[in-house]
Amino acid sequence: MHPAAEPAGEPEAAPPFADWNDAIARAVAALGTQGFPAALEAALQGLVSHQMMNGFHYAPDGRAFDLHNDRPDTDRRIIVDQYLAGTYVLDPFYDVSRLPDGPPFIVMRQLAPDDFEQSEYFRLHYAATRIVDEVGFRLRLDAGHVGILSLCRIGEAARFSPDELARLEAAAGLVRALAERHWHGLPTAAAAKAGTPRRIEHPSLTNRELEVVTLILKGHSTQSIAAVLSLSPDTVKVHRRRIYAKLRISSQGELFRTFLTDPLIP
Repeated sequence: MHPAAEPAGEPEAAPPFADWNDAIARAVAALGTQGFPAALEAALQGLVSHQMMNGFHYAPDGRAFDLHNDRPDTDRRIIVDQYLAGTYVLDPFYDVSRLPDGPPFIVMRQLAPDDFEQSEYFRLHYAATRIVDEVGFRLRLDAGHVGILSLCRIGEAARFSPDELARLEAAAGLVRALAERHWHGLPTAAAAKAGTPRRIEHPSLTNRELEVVTLILKGHSTQSIAAVLSLSPDTVKVHRRRIYAKLRISSQGELFRTFLTDPLIP
C-alpha cells in the first residue's frame, strides 16, 4: 500500500483445490442471500489470509455508497462513516473506479502517490485502523456504478507476498462474476438516496490551483505534482505558496480541513 511498509512475509501455501472448490460452491449457493458476503470471505480467507473484507461503490456522478462493511462501531466510524462523508475523493481506489476501463484487480501500494504516508488521508484512514496492505477487485455494477471489494491486512500482519497477489489476481474473474451478480441491484437502491458528490473546489482558487490542492491532499510530492501537471517543481512551489496565502493557512492539516469540513472528519 505504501513504500515504507515492511517487506512481505513468506507466502502461505495455496489451499487444496478441493477445499477451494467447496468454499466457492458455498458462496455460489448463498448468492442473493445475506450469507453471501461471509461465504465469499471464507473462500478468500482460505485462499489468502486477511483481516478484513469491505467495499464501496461509486456512481457516475461521483457519489460514494456502502457496498459491504460489517465492522464494530469504532472501526465503522473511521472506515465507513468518515470515508463516505468525503475522504473517499482522496482514495486511489476511487480514482481507479473513475477510469472507463480500470483493471479487474488492483494493489494499493502500486497506486499510492509517493508521499501517501504523509497525507492527512493516510493518517485518518490507514494509520488510525493500522491497515498495512490492501488489494481490491473492481466490480462493474448496474447503472454505471463501479464497486471496489477490498481485502486488507492489519496490524502486525505482513504485506501480501508476490505469490499471494498472483493467487488473488488469478481468482479475480471468478470473484468479480459472483460479486457482480450478488450486488447488481445496489445502484437502484443508491439512486434514491440523498447526497451530493464531494468536490475539491473553492471560489478563491483557480482551476490550476485546485488541481495542485487535489494532488497535495492525495499525497503527491512536489516532484510528483510537477510530473502529473507537466510543470516545473519551482512552479508547483509557487502555486502552493499562493494557495496557502489565499486560504490563510500554513499546513497540510489546515488544507485538508478547508476542503473536507464534515463534522465526522476531525
